[in-house]
Amino acid sequence: MTPADTRRRERLNVSASLLYLVKRTELAVRARLDELLKPAGITALQYTALTVLERHDGISAAQLARDSFVTAQSMADMVRALESRGLIHREPNPANRRERLILLAAPGRRLLAEYAEPARRLEESMVADLSPEQIATFREALNAAWRSLS
Repeated sequence: MTPADTRRRERLNVSASLLYLVKRTELAVRARLDELLKPAGITALQYTALTVLERHDGISAAQLARDSFVTAQSMADMVRALESRGLIHREPNPANRRERLILLAAPGRRLLAEYAEPARRLEESMVADLSPEQIATFREALNAAWRSLS
């Protein structure tokens, strides 16, 4: 990279909108997570859905879609793919016979356990240049921004 390229990148980082910076970071995280998960044969979006189920097992596909940041149609395709791999299973909702609840299956739990440490290291690398106080402030700021838009 030439000095002119470096200066241009620095100007972009200072002048870029926060929306741009958040999206750029999200895309970088997603690319790294996709690379990390490639041996498992799942995508970052599928991994996100599994982590949602790990925290909130037995939810509807609509709720899983909302919590995983995907459309209902995308979630329908994802549920079929994850179910065919045996990572999740569905069962009738006792409170609503027309609805099926999605649950994390044992192989899905094992996959999450296997990738917990690599995912933690990825997160650590993302904030490696920040102090513990900056990390806490960053986390609080992201949560506050999300609450403002929700």
